[in-house]
Amino acid sequence: MDLNAIIKILEKVGKIEIENIVITADELIINIPSAPPVKIPQTPEMKEKLVEEFKIKEPEGIDWEPPVEKYKGRIREVSFGKPKSEGGRGVVVKIGGQRALYRFEEPQPNPPVVTFDIFDMPMPSFPKPIRQYFEDVMEDPVEWAKKCVKFGADMITIHHISTDPKIKDKSPKEAAKLMEDLLQAVKVPFVIGGSGNPDKDPLVLEECAKAAEGDRCLLASANLELDYKKIVNAAMKYDHNVLAWTIMDPNMAKDLNRKLIDAGLDPNRIVMDPTTCALGYGIEFSINAMVRLRLSGLKGDELVNMPMSSGTTNANGAREAWMTNKEWGDKKYRLALWEITTGLTMLLCGVDLFMMLNPVAVKTLKKVGEKLTNKFKMPKKVDWIIA
Repeated sequence: MDLNAIIKILEKVGKIEIENIVITADELIINIPSAPPVKIPQTPEMKEKLVEEFKIKEPEGIDWEPPVEKYKGRIREVSFGKPKSEGGRGVVVKIGGQRALYRFEEPQPNPPVVTFDIFDMPMPSFPKPIRQYFEDVMEDPVEWAKKCVKFGADMITIHHISTDPKIKDKSPKEAAKLMEDLLQAVKVPFVIGGSGNPDKDPLVLEECAKAAEGDRCLLASANLELDYKKIVNAAMKYDHNVLAWTIMDPNMAKDLNRKLIDAGLDPNRIVMDPTTCALGYGIEFSINAMVRLRLSGLKGDELVNMPMSSGTTNANGAREAWMTNKEWGDKKYRLALWEITTGLTMLLCGVDLFMMLNPVAVKTLKKVGEKLTNKFKMPKKVDWIIA
């Protein structure tokens, strides 16, 4: 029986059941009728018309319980700055203190904190969309810090780049003098960074820690490639916290924390930095490391239950963020979006402290972070809508 005969039979009986047949054809076209497309309503009037036309009945809100996970551990709370009653400059910033990974599991006690990056010398390599905000103050770190406060900085990270022997080889005492000027100029707490030179940084951080004695800054950073014991000693002697930096390896982060504690550092003074890769440049590896560290801490591992920091600034190094390409859109917006997306991704992984550059990105991340803190509650009823 050929295909035409089968079709004629179908026209008469409506349907037919055939077993054990083989259809041979050079070309087979099957037409399946489809329903007309439904237009998405844009206004209440259009929505009402659609409901009436297609007899759609909207269900009422249904009860829904979010899958809340309970943990036996807690992330340590670390504070920066001191009140005037304790000899500080009056501004105190806290991070950590969570008992859950996600905001709907339990409202988190402290909002994410943003620290603006500034440098002790001009940075001509800055992309234009960022340089436009700071070009008038890049020659003066003190004025740079003041401007960052106006842009909403919770803290400020000073990078003593000029202390690098390959750049200007400024002395630790010169860095300390700048630190004193910065502390007098603004009230927000500081993250104190060096140049990245493993031989010079411990000396620079030690002098700057002394200059900022009692103000409880974050010394950035201790790692396994430099004399971390000198940094630990400076932190304990002058009342500061320490940023523990590693590559994206939870085991290495745990090992570094153990070494810092063995060297005498109070574990409540440690902030972890497992390295942030930018969007499109390995961010999935950062997600993996940070979530594993956070979950281990919440489950009770006392060696990794510290708050975390993200070098979100790294997003500005992504060439898709700063390169001129008309097909990619205006880089003025693209650069900010790259830092925003990187930062929000890290926020969802449990990061507490964000080192950032772009004022637009900072404003967005802070706004989202505040919405998800303290007062945030997952609704127990879900309202269905036609979209």
